[in-house]
Amino acid sequence: MAEHDLPIPDYDNLAIGSLESRVRALDPDGVARLLQHEREHADRVQVVQLLEQRLERLRSGEAQPSGGDPAAPAPETAGMPGTSAVSPATEGPTLNPPSQGVPTNPAQPRT
Repeated sequence: MAEHDLPIPDYDNLAIGSLESRVRALDPDGVARLLQHEREHADRVQVVQLLEQRLERLRSGEAQPSGGDPAAPAPETAGMPGTSAVSPATEGPTLNPPSQGVPTNPAQPRT
């Protein structure tokens, strides 16, 4: 199964925390597809356990899909691709190296 056929976009690059919340929006078929993909590819123990438990809860009726959007942008990747918030305007203050023998007072002038 190709990644573009999965119910969660960019599935293979999501952190387990993001994956955990997105899986709640899926029906049993979607979770089963992810489980199959995971076993055939990365086979990450934590992810397989997460998906197995969620699938079991959905099939037993103990849980229902949450109705969220599993395709929503992930918080860790929500910015524009290839851009960075770091710029000369956002960098920290210039630090002077500490004076010889006084590492706790970097502002002390050398004499």
